[in-house]
Amino acid sequence: MAKLALINREKKRRGTVKKYSAKRAELIATTQNTRLPDEERYNARMLLQQLPRNASPVRLRNRCALTGRPRGTFRKFGLARNKLREIALRGEIPGVTKASW
Repeated sequence: MAKLALINREKKRRGTVKKYSAKRAELIATTQNTRLPDEERYNARMLLQQLPRNASPVRLRNRCALTGRPRGTFRKFGLARNKLREIALRGEIPGVTKASW
C-alpha cells in the first residue's frame, strides 16, 4: 500500500491537469501556429511557462486503484499486476483466464 500522501498528491495533480487543459491546449496551438507573428508566439510561450508545473500531463503517474502502487499498473484495468492477478484468479474479471499451454 502506497503512502496516502502520495495518492492524494496524484489526485491533486490530476485535478490541476484537468483544470488547465483547455488553456494549455490553446497556448500550445498558438505557439505552434507559424502564421502568427513571432511576438505573439513568444508571449504565448511565456504564458505557458507561467502555468503551474503540475498542469502538465507529463507529470501524471498511473497508480493502482486499490493499493496506489506506482509500478506494474495495467492501463486497461487500472490495477497493479499483483492485484490484477488476485482478482483474475477469483474469476471477477470477465474474459481473463490464467494462461496454460
